[in-house]
Amino acid sequence: QVQLVESGGGLVQAGGSLRLSCAGSGLTFSRYGMGWFRQAPGKEREFLAARSRNGGSTRYADSVKGRFTISRDNAKNTVYLQMNSLKPEDTAVYYCAADRRLVNYLDTMFEADYWGQGTQVTVSS
Repeated sequence: QVQLVESGGGLVQAGGSLRLSCAGSGLTFSRYGMGWFRQAPGKEREFLAARSRNGGSTRYADSVKGRFTISRDNAKNTVYLQMNSLKPEDTAVYYCAADRRLVNYLDTMFEADYWGQGTQVTVSS
């Protein structure tokens, strides 16, 4: 059974930083592209960032480019999202996801096969 478990969410002031983690189990982690999404109340789920299996390609949404960084440690079956210069509009539930395809995210959008349960991030003004 595949499980993706996010952690690291919480309350932070505007301008601050958080690092989210997502630990995978029940899958060969290194064979999956990994991504991060978020969903704010009353809004659709939004793609944020993706990193390919071997870390060779990444993709970011314009809304977070230059502020958020996705990284992964295949030895630890974990993907991270470093979030800097946080804004109140970054408040949302953040989800990680796994994509079984071998693709280049510079050319192709992330497609999730598995989802985590989410972690809340709240940015106060």
